[in-house]
Amino acid sequence: MAGGDDIRRSNRRLTLRLAAAAVAMFGFGYLLVPFYYLMCEVIGIGGRTADAVAAAPLRVDAGRTVTVELTGSVNQDAPWEFHPKDVKLQVQPGRLYTATFVARNLSDQPLTGQAIPSVAPGTSARYLKKTDCFCFRSQAFAPAETRELTVQFYLDPALPRHVDRLTLSYTLFLQPAVQG
Repeated sequence: MAGGDDIRRSNRRLTLRLAAAAVAMFGFGYLLVPFYYLMCEVIGIGGRTADAVAAAPLRVDAGRTVTVELTGSVNQDAPWEFHPKDVKLQVQPGRLYTATFVARNLSDQPLTGQAIPSVAPGTSARYLKKTDCFCFRSQAFAPAETRELTVQFYLDPALPRHVDRLTLSYTLFLQPAVQG
């Protein structure tokens, strides 16, 4: 009988270890986006833009035009459709612009997503200033809902003169459902 108790204890320990590993993996996945933000801020990498900026843009550089390419993607196997309305904007540094993205929940369930921005080339990210962005907040969608999401931004006129094109990308991630 002592052998049976050892096996039960061993199985109980294994079950607890596996449950702890599952909780740790869920926690890691849940904290990955905030950790990414923190690392980009600390290290200064990743093409992240400044999230909150003053509402009033700087002087407009009317003699200069920069092409801003817009892209939208979803993380793998997520039930979203997500793309920009316009794939290119011709912008003058210092002038405020609005770009619109279209997102659609392709499932028959309510979903919540969070968009993560990136700017390329990464050295230009600090010159793209967002005054308002759908990426600042989680987006809750009803089943099969389609919605237009906007970002207001301007380019700082201090953007180096050799930069005449940059890409503003968003990836829409599915957020885990919070059970209450």
